[in-house]
Amino acid sequence: MSATLYIVATPIGNLEDMTYRAVRILGEVDLIAAEDTRHSLKLLNHFGISRPMTSYFDHNQQFKGERILNALRQGKSVALISDAGTPCVSDPGYQLVRDAVAAKIPVVPIPGASAAVAALSVAGLPTDIFTFAGFPPSRQGKRRSFLKEMSPLPGTLVLYEAPHRLEETLLDIREVLGERQIVVARELTKIYEELLRGCVSEVMESVSQGKVRGEVVILVAPGEIMPLEAKPLGEVLLSLMADGELSVKDAARKAADITGVSRNEAYREALKLRNNED
Repeated sequence: MSATLYIVATPIGNLEDMTYRAVRILGEVDLIAAEDTRHSLKLLNHFGISRPMTSYFDHNQQFKGERILNALRQGKSVALISDAGTPCVSDPGYQLVRDAVAAKIPVVPIPGASAAVAALSVAGLPTDIFTFAGFPPSRQGKRRSFLKEMSPLPGTLVLYEAPHRLEETLLDIREVLGERQIVVARELTKIYEELLRGCVSEVMESVSQGKVRGEVVILVAPGEIMPLEAKPLGEVLLSLMADGELSVKDAARKAADITGVSRNEAYREALKLRNNED
């Protein structure tokens, strides 16, 4: 294999989620850079993979990143893996990718499991627009400021959280974002996989009844746009198109979501309004 940096997704729980391509690539590369070599060795042993490994995590990424780049410059192939899921998504790696790109070294994704996307796919919340914001700050003041910044964003909000901070974060979500519909997904693809659905207070009550374990994904439904909801389609479109920042298509899509009409109908009305203005 020629000098290439492979970004390889690994299972988030069930080992059957490992792709055939990921197994092949990991068995062929010259070096595997792993967030935790001891943890990843169990995965590699399961699939009968025996390749040289090196650690690459938050606190050594500057030093190890240069060593990995040197290996790539020498024509070696390297696979980057994290403890679970897709590397560079709330995990170390983007600096290595950035530096490899700057050095004109090919970077190839080997897609697979991602807790955020897996949770989103079964949440039953809107998926046409979503924001993945990773882990909120651990301190309450900063976390509430963070959530306030997220509040006006359209679409579903997707967060990661540590199990021991889940109740505190849900309380802050209720206080800052209100009683939105949420889904808490934990232990995805594992034996004790669980999805809790409802308004924030309902999910908080379920969480408080038992000890939460494992990785957690929180999905928050978009907030309602109260000032525009009761208005007819034409007025909503005029409000959205007033400053000229949205295209006709984007304004029509948002107006359809707000009013409940079809997107085709909203688009036809948006075109009519634009033509009248012209």
